[in-house]
Amino acid sequence: MTIWTTLAGTEFSLTSVDADGIMTRSLQCGPADGEPVVFLHGTSGHLEAFVRNLRAHADAGYRCHAIDMVGHGYTDKPGYRYEIPTYRDHLVAYLDAIGAPRAHLVGESLGGWVAARLAADAPQRVGSLQLLCPGGTKADPAVMARIRNSTTEAVLTDDIALTRKRLELLMFDPAADVSDELVEVRHAIYHQPDFVKGLPHLLCLQEPQIRERNLLTPEQLGRVQAPTLVVWSTQNPFGAVPEGAALAAAIPGARLKIFKECGHWPQHERAEAYNALSLAFLQEFAIA
Repeated sequence: MTIWTTLAGTEFSLTSVDADGIMTRSLQCGPADGEPVVFLHGTSGHLEAFVRNLRAHADAGYRCHAIDMVGHGYTDKPGYRYEIPTYRDHLVAYLDAIGAPRAHLVGESLGGWVAARLAADAPQRVGSLQLLCPGGTKADPAVMARIRNSTTEAVLTDDIALTRKRLELLMFDPAADVSDELVEVRHAIYHQPDFVKGLPHLLCLQEPQIRERNLLTPEQLGRVQAPTLVVWSTQNPFGAVPEGAALAAAIPGARLKIFKECGHWPQHERAEAYNALSLAFLQEFAIA
């Protein structure tokens, strides 16, 4: 199944949105008057991380926005470090640009880190919060090195096998979930000249001192007011289940769901189960 057949039957647009001067690639679908749901990918990722989720959410009546975050995918790549406040401010600018004073946020990995930070800093902008194997609570040198080294190797070497290896790192069952098409999409993104040039800015959160100053604090997590669903996986290569459980415990009223036999992309690897879980959660917490 390709990206196109996954989206077949759903009207969508792939466009660029001016988010306070940052041209942002955005895949939008669902009714124009539906409650907005914004999907945020992980480090070195791109909006295609959510192609298995968009149709289900659009068919349920939500206005879906899967975006490439600043410095990622085909979004602009300004020449400065991308720390969490940079991502947060870009997300706010995107919400302003689409006319969404309040939105549901779904963030995977880095995207969850960014979404949680916005929920802490501007709770009035977040209707509900889904954190899928999010980062942002630990600075594990081994994990940081794995992300930094595997991404750098794939970007600086024009060998598509290394891009495949980078994606396979994320999945419990790579044969089922890393398609040739997904590899080709990421390989093309990784080898844009501006992506290569901006790689140090994108990977700065894998440097210990920079990561430490950006970590989500207990105080910040305690400020989150949005209904929150934390999704974790038993085979998440970047953090064990207790990390997810501790995060959920730190956010008032948060729920925790654990997927078995799943890696770092639960929304992709367990799409059918995740979509049902997400839609039930969203329907419970409609934006007033």
